Parts: sequence; structure tokens; C-alpha cells
Amino acid sequence: MTAVQELQHMLFEELELIVRTTANLLAKVKPDDLEFRPQPNMRTLRELAEHLAAVPAVDLLILQEHPAGEVRTLEGRFAETAFAMLGASMADGLGALRQYMSSLTEDDFLHRKTAPFYMDHGTAQAKWLIEIVTHAQHHRAQLFTYLKMQGYEVSMSDLY
Repeated sequence: MTAVQELQHMLFEELELIVRTTANLLAKVKPDDLEFRPQPNMRTLRELAEHLAAVPAVDLLILQEHPAGEVRTLEGRFAETAFAMLGASMADGLGALRQYMSSLTEDDFLHRKTAPFYMDHGTAQAKWLIEIVTHAQHHRAQLFTYLKMQGYEVSMSDLY
């Protein structure tokens, strides 16, 4: 395995962990708590879960330079997904992301830059993959905090 392949492998291992632990956290949520909103300017628990589940698939569209309308359409599909299916939908998005990244040559992975619809400069595919890991980690941490705030029995062991 080359160093680039090893790096991709480690990043995907981390994303797999995030997807698995997110699904486990989502499975704990009671329907009565879906509309919990910690502050008026924050997402509800349901909205946060939908956004988190959409990260791999939506960020893939963004890094592939799809227009804003297509990205919003995909986000809307996650909003229409049954709550119990969000973990599986996130796993599907991870599969598509893995397929895309593994189809790249090492040179493309490290040097090919793509620009999202909301920026005027591009980012290398390797950096996109790192960004997706941190994006998903960030929102999983928010979900964990929402559950703690609602009194759920969750601990650091739920994240590993």
C-alpha cells in the first residue's frame, strides 16, 4: 500500500467510525425529543441529525462542483428521510464518497483542485476528504451534546 493509499485508508476508517457511532447515537433518540432546540438560533435535534447524515453525500456533490440547486435537492431528500433510516443513508453517502476518492489517481487525489459553488478558489481532493472528516466530527459532537442536554445516558465510549 502506498503512503497515499494508507492516508486514504486511515481517513476512511475515521469516517466509518463516525458513521457507526452516529447511527448508534441516533438509535437512542426518542421521538418526543426530535424538536429539541438548545437555542433559538440553533438547529433542532432532527435538523442536526439530517444535516449530519447528509455530510458525506452532500459534501461529495459540493467537491464535485455540482450547482447549488442539486446540493439543496439532495439536502431536501435527507429532510424527507425517516429518522430511523438516517444512519443507513449516511453509510450510503460514505460508500459513494469512498468510491469517488478511490477512483482518483494519487496525483489527482493530492493535486486536483475543485471549487464549490460558494467559493472562487479550489481545494485539493485530499484536503476535501480531511474537511469531510472534520465536518462530520463537528456535527457528531453537537449531536452528543444535544443528547447530554436532554439527559440521555451517553458517554465518551459512545464515540469509539
